[in-house]
Amino acid sequence: MTNSITKNALRSLLYEVVTAPKPGLVDPISQGPHPDMNIYTFIDSSLSLESYFAAAVEIGQTFQSTDLTQMFQQLRQRGITTEKEMFAATHGANTHKGAIFSLGIFVCAESYSMTNNTELFLTITKMCKGLVQHDLIQNNELQTAGEKEFEQYHIGGARAQAEQGYPIVREVALPFLKNTKGTLQTRLLDTLMKIATVTVDSNLIKRAGNYDVIDWLHQMATKYLDLGGYVSPAGKKCLQKLNDDCLTHNYSLGGCADLLIVTIFVALERGYI
Repeated sequence: MTNSITKNALRSLLYEVVTAPKPGLVDPISQGPHPDMNIYTFIDSSLSLESYFAAAVEIGQTFQSTDLTQMFQQLRQRGITTEKEMFAATHGANTHKGAIFSLGIFVCAESYSMTNNTELFLTITKMCKGLVQHDLIQNNELQTAGEKEFEQYHIGGARAQAEQGYPIVREVALPFLKNTKGTLQTRLLDTLMKIATVTVDSNLIKRAGNYDVIDWLHQMATKYLDLGGYVSPAGKKCLQKLNDDCLTHNYSLGGCADLLIVTIFVALERGYI
C-alpha cells in the first residue's frame, strides 16, 4: 500500500505540471508568470517530496488515537522539514508548498482510511478540525499570503477547504473529472477550469492585490466550459485569452493547481483515470 499511494502522489504532481496549456501556471510550453521556475524545476521538486509522501503513508497506517487532529500535527511537523528539502531542490523556488500541505493531507488520510476502513473526506475533516480557528483567528503573527488575506478579505483559503473536507474536490472537481471523456490532457485541462469556476484562489488575489479578480476568473472559466472546453476551437481561443491575460497581469492560478493535484490523486486511487 505504501508504495502505491506514494507513487500516485508523485504521479499527481507530474500529471498536473505536464498538462498544457495551463493559464497562469508552469507547463512544458511556458513558465507562465513564474520566471524563477520551469518544468524541470517542478520535476526536481516533485522527486524531492517522495520521502515525505512515504512518511505521510506511514503516519496514516500507524496512527492509533481517535483524535485525528494529532495525526495532522504529526504530518505538519514532517511537512516543515519537507519544505526545506523542496527549497533546496529548487534553489529557493516555491514550487510545491501548497501541495506539501494539501496533497500531504490526502496521502495521510488515504493511508489511514484504507487501514481503518473509513471514508477519505470524512477522515480529512476530522484531521483538520479547528484549523481555521487555530491558524487564522487565534494567530496574531500573520505571515503567509493566506493568513494576510484572511485578515483582509475573511477568506479561509486552503485551510478552510481542508477543514471542510475539500468540498470543491469532493462535490465539483472529482465528479466532473470522472464523467469527462477524451484525452487525459483534455480531461485535466477542463477539470482545472471547472475548479477555476468555483475557487477563491489566494494566489490570484495576492498577485492582483484585490478580490474582484475572482469574479473575472469565474466568468472566464465558465465561458471556456460553456464554449465546449478544450476540444472546441472557441474553447481553445478562450483559454488562450485567459493565458494572455494572466501573463499580462502576472496572475497565477496556484490555488486551482493545488486542487487539481489532489483531484488527480484521488482519481488515480479510485481508477477514474
